[in-house]
Amino acid sequence: MEKQIVTGSYWLGLVCSLIALGLRFLDVFGLLPPLLRGPVVSYMSIYKGALMLFLIAIATASYAGVCGEKT
Repeated sequence: MEKQIVTGSYWLGLVCSLIALGLRFLDVFGLLPPLLRGPVVSYMSIYKGALMLFLIAIATASYAGVCGEKT
């Protein structure tokens, strides 16, 4: 179970990081759609979501390492 959480949160974090990087790139060149310029959705909220998912992956992997993986 821990292995699935680590794998899923890692890949979701990676995808969110790439989306945030792409949106930031568009914002730098002024190509960001008006829908994404508002306070509700921005590249920073996606970036923070990616960091949260990476932290979940690290914490779960650490927990599985300390407690021993049950298969």
